[in-house]
Amino acid sequence: MEKLKIALLQLMPGNTQAENLEKGIVACKQAKEMGADIALFPEMWNVGYNIPQNAEKLKSMAVSSDSRFVQTFGKLAAELDMAIAVTYLESFSPQPRNTVTLFDRHGNSVLHYAKVHTCDFGDECMLYPGEDFYVADLDTAKGTVKTGAMICYDREFPESGRILMLKGAQLVLVPNACPMEINRLSQLRGRAYENMYVIATCNYPQGKPDCNGHSSVFDGVAYPVDGSGPRDTCLLETDGEEGIYIAEVDMDLVNEYRSSEVHGNAFRRPWKYTLLTDENIEYPFIRAENRKIK
Repeated sequence: MEKLKIALLQLMPGNTQAENLEKGIVACKQAKEMGADIALFPEMWNVGYNIPQNAEKLKSMAVSSDSRFVQTFGKLAAELDMAIAVTYLESFSPQPRNTVTLFDRHGNSVLHYAKVHTCDFGDECMLYPGEDFYVADLDTAKGTVKTGAMICYDREFPESGRILMLKGAQLVLVPNACPMEINRLSQLRGRAYENMYVIATCNYPQGKPDCNGHSSVFDGVAYPVDGSGPRDTCLLETDGEEGIYIAEVDMDLVNEYRSSEVHGNAFRRPWKYTLLTDENIEYPFIRAENRKIK
């Protein structure tokens, strides 16, 4: 397989949904001109990660998966022969969700994921969490790639990344909206390393409140099979500036590595991990005000 080119659309949002639609269209076309096979938006692009605390206003800003905003990117994906992962505040009952829809290069919706780990300690307490993690066969111009998604805070839970690995993910797309510093970047590096897959994260640039750019791509290949010794798994880390950034990923290298290394699912012992899902245990170190989430 030729190297897969992933475009991180590290864009400053506009003041309206219409502005974000038009800016997103232009960015995708530019990404295609740069040779991209996949274009990834930052978190909740249609509203620029703006979450009003008035329930009615919040609902009025949400769009459905078959809305003009979302479907425009499906049509654009087919027009450009390029996969597009578009993010948005999704209409949902009883509350809107934080969602990404992934269109393949033919414009087919192959993955629809709502953020499972909503930030209930902040503004996202107004949003409804997703139910599960999903992996889809994504048809790109460079071949089929098993692709999953996490959204921002999801990456702080190793269980998110592990489930995607167990479902076969080779590539995980991560729309984001927060300061990406050494600790959060280390989380992404760790998820890629322990699961032996590619993680591509797209953040808002500096100037967007509480964001700073530093979008990234890690390929998880720590110890090449040629015996050349440890290597840096970071293929790309942007600066804080607005822009479209391209990472080239050698999926053949990733897949060869996955077939021989000891991480991922190679030597797991899941029968030892039952504590992780035992809801009858009184866990220590949980914030006292934390509520049990079903």
